[in-house]
Amino acid sequence: MVRRVILAQGENKVDDRDYYGNKRLELAGQLLSLLFEDLFKKFNSEMKKIADQVIPKQRAAQFDVVKHMRQDQITNGMVNAISTGNWSLKRFKMDRQGVTQVLSRLSYISALGMMTRISSQFEKTRKVSGPRSLQPSQWGMLCPSDTPEGEACGLVKNLALMTHITTDMEDGPIIKLAGNLGVEDVNLLCGEELAYPNVFIVFLNGNILGVIRDHQKLVNTFRLMRRAGYINEFVSISTNLSDRCVYISSDGGRLCRPYIIVKNQRSMVTNKHMQELTQGYRSFEDFLHEGLVEYLDVNEENDCYVALYEHTITKQTTHLEIEPFTLLGVCAGLIPYPHHNQSPRNTYQCAMGKQAMGTIGYNQRNRIDTLMYLLAYPQRPMVKTKTIELIDFEKLPAGQNATVAVMSYSGYDIEDALVLNKASLDRGFGRCLVYKNAKCTLKRYSNQTFDKVMGPMLDATTRKPIWRHEILDADGICSPGEKVENKQVLVNKSMPTVTQTPLEGSTGPQQPQYKDVLYKGSTESYIEKVMISSNAEEAFLIKILLRQTRRPEIGDKFSSRHGQKGVCGLIVPQEDMPFCETGICPDIIMNPHGFPSRMTVGKLIELLAGKAGVLDGRFHYGTAFGGSKVKDVCEDLIRYGYNYLGKDYVTSGITGEPLEAYIYFGPVYYQKLKHMVLDKMHARARGPRAVLTRQPTEGRSRDGGLRLGEMERDCLIGYGASMLLLERLMISSDAFEVDVCGQCGLLGYSGWCHYCKSSCHVSSLRIPYACKLLFQELQSMNIIPRLKLSRYNE
Repeated sequence: MVRRVILAQGENKVDDRDYYGNKRLELAGQLLSLLFEDLFKKFNSEMKKIADQVIPKQRAAQFDVVKHMRQDQITNGMVNAISTGNWSLKRFKMDRQGVTQVLSRLSYISALGMMTRISSQFEKTRKVSGPRSLQPSQWGMLCPSDTPEGEACGLVKNLALMTHITTDMEDGPIIKLAGNLGVEDVNLLCGEELAYPNVFIVFLNGNILGVIRDHQKLVNTFRLMRRAGYINEFVSISTNLSDRCVYISSDGGRLCRPYIIVKNQRSMVTNKHMQELTQGYRSFEDFLHEGLVEYLDVNEENDCYVALYEHTITKQTTHLEIEPFTLLGVCAGLIPYPHHNQSPRNTYQCAMGKQAMGTIGYNQRNRIDTLMYLLAYPQRPMVKTKTIELIDFEKLPAGQNATVAVMSYSGYDIEDALVLNKASLDRGFGRCLVYKNAKCTLKRYSNQTFDKVMGPMLDATTRKPIWRHEILDADGICSPGEKVENKQVLVNKSMPTVTQTPLEGSTGPQQPQYKDVLYKGSTESYIEKVMISSNAEEAFLIKILLRQTRRPEIGDKFSSRHGQKGVCGLIVPQEDMPFCETGICPDIIMNPHGFPSRMTVGKLIELLAGKAGVLDGRFHYGTAFGGSKVKDVCEDLIRYGYNYLGKDYVTSGITGEPLEAYIYFGPVYYQKLKHMVLDKMHARARGPRAVLTRQPTEGRSRDGGLRLGEMERDCLIGYGASMLLLERLMISSDAFEVDVCGQCGLLGYSGWCHYCKSSCHVSSLRIPYACKLLFQELQSMNIIPRLKLSRYNE
């Protein structure tokens, strides 16, 4: 039972317009009040500590509380807890991470996927299968495909399409109704009467409510009252015959989903009802209130016989599934024909669908996000599913319909790499916009000084702004529409050198120091928008939105909707691409070796259905457990004079001769993923080093070194390349000259051994600085490492 608060990125309010209902934030409110109490206690104890320090020193003067009060301590504590998700409460010794998560706005699907996520607080490092597996009782409640790969596999699950999470309800009316239906107080019965086989104990939310003699009548009447609308639709009642118990549940946090009620082997929902629904005369709420559809939770499902299809209804059937494809979640619902794919491929697509660039919302051009990826020309998929229509993915798509030829071409398509058509890229295939922001604040300080924005610095001879300040306006802030290159200044900000109140006898005002906001990036950007506002502390806030337009290049990552990912291996001019009889060149050439072992038959069917749809001028459906049949699609292709297998006669663009085999050729919906080679490219000769070990820093963002790990070291040892090993692990890393005494084996200093009080045996040698540091740390722990020196016989 997991409840979470999801924060809307870029907004200060908590968004509750989703699956969790209006009361979703009750628990969050309780947690917030506990956090507030904890912060107030911390604030109080700090005030007491300051008072204990100050009062004994200034006995005569009155202690001014306001002067020593930190105004923003509670606010900062709340903001920090909500923004990082790390909540620590002293009273309960609670230290939990991930209570709140910032909503990802990378794409529309990533935002939806995050709304339906369920994270268990189980330890990720433990390799146990129990909590990770999908339980049979979770059928239809949790998506079987949508879970991450790796250590969190199975611990992070996602809700299925029609799952609802209940909220707490009033239990007073339920207690009253149970009393009217014959539930007796347990105290009125003796032990012998309680042991009768027809006496059942009634529980309400885990508490004993009473006992009942005719339990079946209670259950049936309760369900009738719920279907008639006298009880809330999310109250559940179920029996346990082995324990002789009746369980009534009205608490929050239970998973439930709607089912059609079946009476006398007939579905209560008829064609007439469905026509009224499509015409807009009827809504889903009407189905609930009229007793045609009801919500069942996991416990009540155990008492029911649910038929998957109408033709499978038997005498025992009590309920009917609304649609079988609703057992999948939002992300898995995007995949066409997922029931034809090997299951891990659907899981991979669920992870990659959240990384696909597309449209994030109608307000995307007004947002100033830290990082935002947009596809320049997104398209609706030719082969869609019912889920795509339900979640309005067609209005905010993330991908393009690419004409794909499945063939081996040039050798640059080995290992899943793709060959792209240069002319398609010129026309805008896979083109994307990357938005980043830069911001700075102008603060006021306690000694009445403040940060300023200065105008651009002018060249002494030409009286024009210097190159670094070329894009600045007269006010010192960059102007929209300008092209900004690496190391150019976006805001010419100056900070005062002294920010504290000056002491008596100190010198006058000092010169301000400059702290520019610089643009860092391997490629130039354009300034889209500049926003000047203020933050909570009434300091000026300047936000700059930077835009880059990128076209696909070698190394960029693409994926179809079937977990078939690959990077661009080669970009070929259109005249060298193969073409079919109608003169169509493929946008993408995909290697056929990607199919046999992966068994993504859904992708093969998508290509067929997409090809038939293009010829017919209509969209085909690839909904799970249904969709357009292959037989019908093949007949459409034959009708237009194409091979029913989807293969075409293709001519080589290089030799002009026909290819030896027929080529599988047609449209497939491809996604451009956020992983681009431009963001990952990194090299270094020399650069910054860590202070402690003097080894190169780590990571691309810090201009770090490239790690030669244990496995690379093993290879170099295996090849006997000793000098290369020395160079990588010492000379290029942290070589250091040390003095070592040959007599005692300890480190000396400036040619002198402090232990032997002599310099006659001291030798100088090069060792890694980290090794010297280790020796010194061991010495500080009273462990003496001694080096034995020996000379090479030349």
